[in-house]
Amino acid sequence: MAGANHRGMELTIEDVRAAREVVRKYLPPTPMWSYPVLDATAGATVLVKHENTQPVGAFKVRGGLNLLATLNGRPTITYSTGNHAQSMAYASSLVDAPCTVVMPAGTTPAKVAAVEAWGADVVLTGDTLAEAEAHAVALAATTGAHLVSPGDTPELVAGVGSLYLEILESRPDLDAIVVPVGSGSGAAAATIVARALAPDCAVIGVQSTASPAAHDAWRSGRPATRPNRTRAEGLATGRSFTLPQRLLRGALRDFLLVTDDQIAEAQRVLAVQAHTLAEGAGAAPLAAILADPGRFAGRDVAIVCTGGNASPHELTHLG
Repeated sequence: MAGANHRGMELTIEDVRAAREVVRKYLPPTPMWSYPVLDATAGATVLVKHENTQPVGAFKVRGGLNLLATLNGRPTITYSTGNHAQSMAYASSLVDAPCTVVMPAGTTPAKVAAVEAWGADVVLTGDTLAEAEAHAVALAATTGAHLVSPGDTPELVAGVGSLYLEILESRPDLDAIVVPVGSGSGAAAATIVARALAPDCAVIGVQSTASPAAHDAWRSGRPATRPNRTRAEGLATGRSFTLPQRLLRGALRDFLLVTDDQIAEAQRVLAVQAHTLAEGAGAAPLAAILADPGRFAGRDVAIVCTGGNASPHELTHLG
C-alpha cells in the first residue's frame, strides 16, 4: 500500500485516499439515506450508510480489495467468523489468488458456503475464533502463505476508510458517526478520515456487552481479553487488536456498550422503518442511539450498517 508505514503500522488520510482509488475500480459508492419514520423514532436525523449492499453483504470487502492489490497473487491465510472471510475470498477471486480461511467449527453453514462460493478454501477447526486463529498461524508458518490479521493489517483499515470518505465528503457537517466495533478496524478508519475532513464530527464506537474486549481495552489503555459470547457474529472478538487500539486512543470520542437484546430490537426497527436487513453488528449503531436518545436528540448522525449477513437464527427472531 502506497504510503503506509508497516513497521509502525501507522496510517494517514493519504493512505485512505490511495485505497479509495483501488476500491473504486471494483465497487461504486454505497447509498446513504435517511428515513422519516426512523428519524421520528430516534429523535434525530439518522443517515444509514448501506454497506449491506456490497457484493459480499458487508463493508470489509473494501479492505480485502485494497490488501489483495498489494500481494501480487501471493496465497493468503486468514481467520474469521464470516464477513472478513467473505471479503478475502471475494477479493482473491478477482485477482485469481489462492485464499484459505480458518473458521471455528461451529460457524453457520451458510457463511461457510458463502466463502467457498467465492473460491476460497475453508478449514473448520476449534470451538472459538482464538483457536481458529492459532491454527491459521500454524498453517501459514508451514505453507509460507501470507497470514492476514483481521484487525492488525494496515491495508484492511485503509480500504475500509474509503466508506468514511464517502460519508464525510457528502456530509462534512455531521454531528457524529456511530460505528460498530469487532476488531475495531472500521472505527479506527473513521477516526483517520474524520480528523482530516470533519474534526468536529464525533466518532463513537459501539460493542456488545457480551463481547467487550475492544471497549475495555480502549477504556483502560491496555490490551484486553474477554469472554466472547455475543450473538452478533460481526462483533464476536474475544481480544483487542493493537493497530485499531492505537488509532482509536485519543481519537474516538466515546465507546458505548449495548446488549444483544437491544441489538435485536434495533434489527427489527431497521427492517420495519428503514427497509433494511441488518446483521447484528450492522444494527448495533442504531441500538446505541435508541439506548441513549438524549445524547443524540436533534443531531445529524450517520450510522454504518456494516453488513446484512444475518444468520438464519437471527432472522427467526425478527418477527
